[in-house]
Amino acid sequence: MVAGQYSGMDVPSRKPDPVPEAATAPGAAAMPAPEHPPAGTPGEPALVTLDAIRAAAEMIRGVTVRTPLLRFGPPIEGDRFGRTRTWLKPESLQPIGAFKLRGAFYNIATLPPERRAAGVVAHSSGNHAQGVARAARLLGVRAVIVMPSDAPAIKVERVRADGAEIVVVGPSSEERAQRAAELARTEGLSMVAPYDDAATITGQGTVGLEIVEQLAGIEAAARPATDDPVRRGGPAIGALAPFTVLVPVGGGGLASGVAVAVKSLRPDAVVLGVEPELAADARDSLAQGRIVTWPAEQVGRTIADGQRTAHIGEIPFAHLRRLLDGIVTVSEDEIARAMVRASREARLVLEPSGATTLAAWLFHAGEVPATGRVVCILSGGNVDPARYEELLARGIASGG
Repeated sequence: MVAGQYSGMDVPSRKPDPVPEAATAPGAAAMPAPEHPPAGTPGEPALVTLDAIRAAAEMIRGVTVRTPLLRFGPPIEGDRFGRTRTWLKPESLQPIGAFKLRGAFYNIATLPPERRAAGVVAHSSGNHAQGVARAARLLGVRAVIVMPSDAPAIKVERVRADGAEIVVVGPSSEERAQRAAELARTEGLSMVAPYDDAATITGQGTVGLEIVEQLAGIEAAARPATDDPVRRGGPAIGALAPFTVLVPVGGGGLASGVAVAVKSLRPDAVVLGVEPELAADARDSLAQGRIVTWPAEQVGRTIADGQRTAHIGEIPFAHLRRLLDGIVTVSEDEIARAMVRASREARLVLEPSGATTLAAWLFHAGEVPATGRVVCILSGGNVDPARYEELLARGIASGG
């Protein structure tokens, strides 16, 4: 889908108030071309827009970190700048240790004042919970978070530290969603959905916007200075060589936003989703042209707790079926081995969900285009220390 071919829709009911300062890859699971109505018509949600994502980037500026692109692996032969083919986008460096602050802050900040004053509710296994709790704290809003009983202790502690009220339910994502909906109804709270929400997707899309701008900057820095102000140190997005972005898929919010931003700016770029083999509901959904639900006990087997969603959301599904070029799945041992490699070679602490894209690149390179730069979005690094040591030991035992 090229820029301009889909009609996006902002969140017209949301009027932002001033914010306090503060092409399918070989081997990948290809997406079929199912028949569906044009975006924005009855029966299917409209897609978010690049303009909305750009506005979100301005709104979250100073609240979130513009995470860098870090070189990974050996430099390209003959590149005098030592640039690599592979680049890491470590969202683990965000203030809450994950990308979720982007969507949560934009979502809450654009609520009408009366709804914001009433408070918000969210359901999450951890990272979205932290994003909502921190955003609510910064904006002076009451936040109630529904969390599963098996959420990592470090994530629960950080949500509580930001002043949010925590309601604990069972491990099922469906149970979390139902309880949050009940609280929204009975207490008049506004739901801040983790992925099935246009505002959340818009905020997450700023990751993709940054990637394209940063890659353009990398290219521009390597060109000789000229009298052309665009080429003299200024990023020229149109001059970028084709590239690939690997993005984790849980509920699909991050992948949706990233796909909109990247494909709008560079239609020739490849965007591949990555899932654990034990929680590959998005792969099945896109392959079958309908949302497929996996039982909670099945997705609960993966060590990637941030990707234990039973199914992707309806709004993400509308985005991904149009914009995603494929899905790569990774094994549990591959995830653990990627965590080891990130620790050793990039000096990064990653949670399992944050390491799935690196696992895809390290162990499934044949499912990624053979040429062009590759960017791995590392979605988070919130993991209990003892659990982290266990997973590193597993990764080392599996081959490191």
